[in-house]
This record gives sequence, C-alpha cells and structure tokens, in this order.
Amino acid sequence: MPPSDIDVIRARLAAHPRPADLAERRARIESLGAGYALPPDVRVEPVDAHGVRAEWTSTPAADGERVVLFLHGGGYVSGSLRSHRHMVAQAGREARARTLAIDYRLAPEHPFPAALDDALTGYRFLLASGIAAARIALAGESAGGGLALAMALSLREAGLPLPGCLWLSSPWIDLALTGASLESKAAVDPLLSRAYLAELASLYLNGADARGPLVSPINADLAGLPPMLIQVGSAETLLDDSLRLAQVAGAADVAVHLEIWPRMIHAWHLFYQDVADGRRSLTNAGSFIQSHLDAR
Repeated sequence: MPPSDIDVIRARLAAHPRPADLAERRARIESLGAGYALPPDVRVEPVDAHGVRAEWTSTPAADGERVVLFLHGGGYVSGSLRSHRHMVAQAGREARARTLAIDYRLAPEHPFPAALDDALTGYRFLLASGIAAARIALAGESAGGGLALAMALSLREAGLPLPGCLWLSSPWIDLALTGASLESKAAVDPLLSRAYLAELASLYLNGADARGPLVSPINADLAGLPPMLIQVGSAETLLDDSLRLAQVAGAADVAVHLEIWPRMIHAWHLFYQDVADGRRSLTNAGSFIQSHLDAR
C-alpha cells in the first residue's frame, strides 16, 4: 500500500530535522511554506499597519468588507509572512474575504508582550480603515492561535468592539505545559515535544508568568468572546490544549465548534496543496468564517 499523503509529509519532515541554531530553525520554517507556489489569481500587497509590517492577500471573489486577520505559527520565535502566505491566501479564498497577515515581532529579541502589542495594532489598523469589527475574523495557527485568543481577551478588557468570530488552528494556549497529550501523543507528533515547547515558552515569556491569561488563555475567563472554530489534529502533542479550550469556552457560554482531524499532524494546513485533509479543513474554516461574518 502506498503511503498516505500525510505520511509523505512526515517523511519530508524527518528528512530535514529541526536544527539547533535559531537562525537555521527560522530558515527551516520559511522553507516549509516557500516551496508552495501561489495561484496566479492571488494578489499580494504589503502594507504598513500603523507601524507594524503586514500583508494583504486577496482573490477575485473576495468581499472587500470581510477580513481574516491572520497570525502565523512558529512558537513565537519563528514564522513569517512568507512561510504562511500560500495557506493564508487559500483560507481567504475559502472565506471569500481579504486576509491581513501580521508580521509580529519575534522572541527572544522581542519577548512578551511585543507580539500581542503588534497584533492589537493590526486590529486597530483595520478598524481605522473602516472595516467593521463584526466583519473581521481573528485567526491564528499554533502560537498564532494562542495570540489570537489573547487578542480577543485584550479587546474585551479594553472595551473595543469584538470580531465576528475566531478561527484557531492547533492553538497553543497553555505555556505552562500541563496538557496530558504532551506525553500521550509524544510518539506520533513529528514537530513538537515537551522539551522543545518548554524552550520556546522560556524565550517568549522572558520571566513572565506562564499561567498568565494573556500567554496561556486556557486560564482566562472567556465569557463574552465571539464564536470560535477550533481545528486540531489527532496526532499532536497540543491536542489537549484544544480539547480543554473547547470545554472552558463552552462552560463560559461561548459558541464553540471543535474539529479533530484523524491522523493529522501539527499545522497540517500548511501542506494543504499535498494533503487532502488540509484542503478540506480550510474549506470548513472558510465556511465557518463566511457564516459568522455574514450573520453579524
């Protein structure tokens, strides 16, 4: 039997293991996404979002009044506009929306709360540009998912209008690393381990409390947040973060849709051009975003 599409990705990752040097780690994540070409109908436009580097993408069917604000993954220390551009553009296509990806500052050069400050600046840029909050979807992958949730909490506390919905892909929302799947899924996750996550958390926190709600939103009061879609693979050490988040959000009367994708690995959306479930999960995310931005 030939290997499945996700097994091909596993083999590709195994052939290029994570290096020890930070600069090389950043280059590795760049290479994961840079190998995927953008479809010819995708328009990319760099933008200065009130001093934060950002990037618009759009496709011909995009509704200019709907925006997906996207925060890339990379453990707060790597990832970029380039590494996630192809996937962000596809998510926008599926949502029939423009996307604004934020190139937030990275640790260890810029620890917490630099990334959160940049993300919030990007949101305020959208509001100042005339985009209604109810027509914005906050989205993020991995660390970016935790950052998107921290953004929503910060907006609520500041009394600013909340977005129409949240799309959280494999979100990392517990930097204290208390989830049981860190051990139970260690043998099947090809990307993340407890030791690696602990290193990333230390670089980002730089002495901040790992249980603080703006770095570990699993510990926050989530009442009043907009509807959220959580997507996670069954083969992730971060699986328990998503399971617990759905429980905590639901208990706070937040509308939650949780999708657990069998055999999928961390950040499988990045490989959507090669992985059928990557394409299907982006289609689901786009439908969720459309339905909630149109309803507000």
